Amino acid sequence: MELDYHKDPSLFGRLIDSMPVGFFSVDATANFVSWSDGAERITGYPRSDVVGKPCTILEGQNCKGFATLKEMLDNPESCPVEGVCHQECKLLSKTGQEIYIHGSVRIVHEEHGKVAGAVGSFSDLTDFVLANEKMTLLEEQAKQRDAFERLTGRSQPMQEVFRRLRLAAQSEVTVFVSGESGTGKELAAQAIHSVSDRRDKPFIAVNCSAIPETLLESELFGHVKGAFTGATRDKIGMFQAADGGTLFLDEIGDVSPLVQLKLLRVLQEREIRRVGDDKPISVNVRLVTATNQNLKELIHSGEFREDFYYRIHVFEIHLPALRERREDIPLLTEQFISELCETSHRRVTGIARDALQRLMDYDWPGNVRELRNTIEHAFVTVQGESITLFDLPSELRSQESASNSGQKAPVKKTSAAETAPFDLSTLTPRQLVDRQKIVDILAETNGNKTAGAKLLGVSRVTMWKKTRKYGID
Repeated sequence: MELDYHKDPSLFGRLIDSMPVGFFSVDATANFVSWSDGAERITGYPRSDVVGKPCTILEGQNCKGFATLKEMLDNPESCPVEGVCHQECKLLSKTGQEIYIHGSVRIVHEEHGKVAGAVGSFSDLTDFVLANEKMTLLEEQAKQRDAFERLTGRSQPMQEVFRRLRLAAQSEVTVFVSGESGTGKELAAQAIHSVSDRRDKPFIAVNCSAIPETLLESELFGHVKGAFTGATRDKIGMFQAADGGTLFLDEIGDVSPLVQLKLLRVLQEREIRRVGDDKPISVNVRLVTATNQNLKELIHSGEFREDFYYRIHVFEIHLPALRERREDIPLLTEQFISELCETSHRRVTGIARDALQRLMDYDWPGNVRELRNTIEHAFVTVQGESITLFDLPSELRSQESASNSGQKAPVKKTSAAETAPFDLSTLTPRQLVDRQKIVDILAETNGNKTAGAKLLGVSRVTMWKKTRKYGID
């Protein structure tokens, strides 16, 4: 019995080939006899690769494909309705992609009842299945009201953050994350990446303020051998390393106008040029930027390009300060205690009421990062199973309640006059603001630069460089 309709150049055969559905036939030994153009379009396998081959050629590690065809031909009774079986399965395309299909197979018999083979058709459901999986994932995230990936909070401001994170994850929009140091801007960027279509590709985070300006361009775009002194080999930059994924640029306000211009060109042209190389390289990167600075003030002072600002400020997600969502402090404290119990192998069941109240009253200039550091400090000193007021850092134990007044408790601040002699006229308005912020932080930490760096969310090296640059003793 002839099943290869391709040998019949009829209108019916041409119509079948024009349909988006895939049609095929197999002989009694489950070898493919025919393979329509639709089947070729869905799987990527041309007719020449399939016809005459066993039906298992489209199988993969997790894809069974047409593997059950052989069993059906050996046991035609297994098809319950007039020799017709409906199947949903996964195939492996020629490029290695998993394809979800739904189709029907009908057993064909010869005149005397002997099985001659089977004919079948199938449709591609891959887009539908993947979209459904994504919606299920987003629905599960929506149900977990207390958390979104590694961000935690049940307060209204955090629920709004979670909503905007979900919206950002469903698109390819360039995202700008704002908020004070320690609010979790990098975690927000990771959350967007983790639930987006790019989640299987790299996520790379770069702290722009931690890289010297002379090296930042090379770190971002790469360089070729001999581009500058010390460039002994070709090097790919962060954009190439993140190709297909997400690149997070933190402290974008510290980037020089020259690098801003180069970044603007990358966003507009979707290509980079390595230092010392004129050849453009195409990149497909989703950019997320963040800062704790007021970029509009930097634009006004001429330190930030207005065109670059509007290119990165497409969709903003603002992370609230911890003092603006105090109702999340008990939840965060419980989470940090649980995490530290697991890593330190200690049994701490909770926190005393007066200690928790002190956490609620404190203004948290270092935000969530400072709260976690506080709980880590308590784990060093705690003796029993509950954190007490005496296990908290000294600045919290002596802190008067400030929740009613909404003002931070008074601390001794060091004025510019108390620092080493320095010509303030050499600094820009932005640098003056940055300098005073460091002076205030060092006053709170009694001159401890390591602690001050933690509160500012920068490295010790960055803190040391800035104090030296600004003449702060």
